[in-house]
Amino acid sequence: MASAAAAEHHGPPVAHQSSRVSPQVLGMLLFIASEVMLFGSFFTAYFFVRVVNSYPWPPQGFELPRYVAGINTAILITSSFTVHWALQSIRRGNRAGMQAGLVLTFLMGLTFLLTQMIEYARVGFAPHDNAFTTVFFALTGLHGAHVFVGLTILLFMTIRSYRGHFTPANHYGVELGGIYWHFVDIMWIVVYTTVYIL
Repeated sequence: MASAAAAEHHGPPVAHQSSRVSPQVLGMLLFIASEVMLFGSFFTAYFFVRVVNSYPWPPQGFELPRYVAGINTAILITSSFTVHWALQSIRRGNRAGMQAGLVLTFLMGLTFLLTQMIEYARVGFAPHDNAFTTVFFALTGLHGAHVFVGLTILLFMTIRSYRGHFTPANHYGVELGGIYWHFVDIMWIVVYTTVYIL
């Protein structure tokens, strides 16, 4: 029996794999770990400007649009639920639910990004004005860039969903995109809390 199985296998031996985490998910988690380190470097600059140097936040004469950012936060948090709904739908074979979840997630993410761009235009200060404005634009802009990447991924996920590429047995495209989108949401909660609230 063993010799027959060995005769059927061609090429190098199968790589060692975890029985709990697929290679695709592990790859995405390692990528997100590297992104967390990137955000960590920006938060380090924030910490030194605000805490170590006791810099007033925001300085006198500057105001943060907390209300608009709060609504934007609610939109982004809701989009985490819709992308989760999309994944659960395809796992159950509900293609329409997956498509609806992906479309809603994309639209909410786009709303978030457009609102942030409008906020930049109306906020009344520029990145080069002082240390506060530099850190504000750096942190929110870094997150905005990640939202843009997430929207690109969501767009391709949505197109593929309408082309019938995902099934209950093969839905890594939805799962990996969903993991990235959850990361984007979590990072915004951290950015919103530290920049706008504390």
